[in-house]
Amino acid sequence: MANSASARKRVRQAATRRQHNMSLRSKARTYIKKVVNAIEAGDKKVAQEAYQEMVPLVDNIARKGLYHKNKIARHKSRLNKKIKAMS
Repeated sequence: MANSASARKRVRQAATRRQHNMSLRSKARTYIKKVVNAIEAGDKKVAQEAYQEMVPLVDNIARKGLYHKNKIARHKSRLNKKIKAMS
């Protein structure tokens, strides 16, 4: 257990940041799922709109370091490729 005042404060800060980071990660997963669901439903217009909403959000999260930038780039590339392949 933390003994010094500064260590107790760091424990509080870590808990707060963990909550915030978890909510951002969850938000990113939700937006990615919206695109995936639209692709599976076969609705190209909805998929494109969901993709346009997702891109700035996940880029911002990657910039904060919650996900690696290459992981986000890979997701964007694969989803965009699937959208373009839709008829």
